Amino acid sequence: MRLCVSLQQKNTEPKDLSQHLGSNTVALAKKTLSMAASSRQIFRSISHSSPSQCLKTIIRFETTSSSSLVTKKTSSSHHQHEQEYSQPCNFLGSWTAPKDPKEAQAKLGLLRRDYAKQVRELRKDYFNEMELQRQEKQLKDEAKNEAIRIAKQERKAAKAAMSKARAAERQVFEEEFRQTLMKERAQHLESWRLKEKAKEEKKLEKEKELRKQSSVWIEETDMEKKILEAIVDSNPL
Repeated sequence: MRLCVSLQQKNTEPKDLSQHLGSNTVALAKKTLSMAASSRQIFRSISHSSPSQCLKTIIRFETTSSSSLVTKKTSSSHHQHEQEYSQPCNFLGSWTAPKDPKEAQAKLGLLRRDYAKQVRELRKDYFNEMELQRQEKQLKDEAKNEAIRIAKQERKAAKAAMSKARAAERQVFEEEFRQTLMKERAQHLESWRLKEKAKEEKKLEKEKELRKQSSVWIEETDMEKKILEAIVDSNPL
């Protein structure tokens, strides 16, 4: 902001002060012309419309004008309170016309030289300030990138630890499941063995009972011999 003001002051040297002071007059003239154009537009619309429409047009124009004035006043007051202005240049209003043209030329040369020196110093300060801002921004970016990198490493470490814990839990669960299966298999095998043993015992008891109930027990090896004897001998067994 200070550089812009100084550059504008460089363009407004003592010989161009009249042009600089006439800018307010030009702005006022432009504002007057715009208001006159708006008034002509209103009068033109009034001449070709009904009374109610004319009244609406006038009210709308007054409302718009008042709102624009309020907005301009608010923005200007805000600008005046918030804007930081630099000190006025000491070259403005310091020119006194000497009688000798050579003296005037020399004095003007000194003024221009001092003004150029101040502009160079101001530009140097501006460049130094911009360099400091650039370095500060670079440091902030580096700190931000470092924080992002550290956060990524922490997330990766947390994820790896979580994966390791889940793997350990899964291994423990698989071991418990395997032990449970082996235990159930052993129980089923023991139950099958007990059932088979009970069947064998029951079969032996049944055979013993049959032997007790039978008066003559014939072995399988003697079965044919006994049959032949029964056929030959008519006596009943």
